[in-house]
Amino acid sequence: MLARIAALTERPRSFIRSFKYRRTDSIPNSRRREMDFTDLDSNATKCVNLRLCSVSGCMTEILEIRADRPSFHVVFVPGNPGVITFYKEFVESLFKSLGGMASVSAVGASGHTEKNWEHGKLYSLQEQIDHKIEFIKVQNIEAPLVLVGHSIGSYIALEMLRRLPEKAMYCIGLYPFLALNLQSKKQAVIVKVIMSRVLSTMVTLFVASLSLLPRQVLRLISELSNGKSWSNTAHEACCSHLPQYHTIRNVLYMARTEFIKVSRQASGIALSIEREGHTHGFCCTEAGSIWVARHVASLIKNKLAR
Repeated sequence: MLARIAALTERPRSFIRSFKYRRTDSIPNSRRREMDFTDLDSNATKCVNLRLCSVSGCMTEILEIRADRPSFHVVFVPGNPGVITFYKEFVESLFKSLGGMASVSAVGASGHTEKNWEHGKLYSLQEQIDHKIEFIKVQNIEAPLVLVGHSIGSYIALEMLRRLPEKAMYCIGLYPFLALNLQSKKQAVIVKVIMSRVLSTMVTLFVASLSLLPRQVLRLISELSNGKSWSNTAHEACCSHLPQYHTIRNVLYMARTEFIKVSRQASGIALSIEREGHTHGFCCTEAGSIWVARHVASLIKNKLAR
């Protein structure tokens, strides 16, 4: 097998994609015929479905669109926060851009749900990786996998690729967090907060206290703090999930384990610049979601066409 990592980024962030190819003779002839992109329906549209799925006993939010006859299956892993509803427009646009030839499943992070299904249990980065591997197993996905991750989700997707060599064809990382940037002031502030029990508790209590406010007030706060460029979907996801005590605790705890576990340099990665002006939080705007989805679809089409 040949493994390779390439990239496209925002100024000055990284938009990484990594590929792992299987020998073409390992794919049945019928499957290879289905991967022909010449007959794609560019107008393919289906409504995205939000459902709850039990994965290793953990209630998980899944955003999904199923193709009628999928040639492959895209599994998307979000960043942190792993609130999957942020990615609604991205999932819809990706499915449409792939012409309906692939199913798309976006798997939310354990403990980053609207309701406190897990009674306050905290999940580390390693447990999030294991959770996504288990999702693949319990869903019994037969079609070849293409893994897509955003931010720390790129790290998770890369680990999935390594642990599922016979199932996953390759993975694409979007604005990935694969290594520490010791020069980043933002990362320095985040580390200071998440590594301090006092500071992290203060942040948790403050954010969770916002859940006591009426939804209209929360929405106003989100609009004032995040700006008009955010989509309605992003504002709703922010108001419904992030002020929940169990969610913000899991966000900070996962971040803490990220900085402990991802304390190595990621080698063998080629970077290129994304010059469209979208940010690391591309999923919070409709324009960013659509552009990134179309770019991911073009990467997949180009690789499978070869």
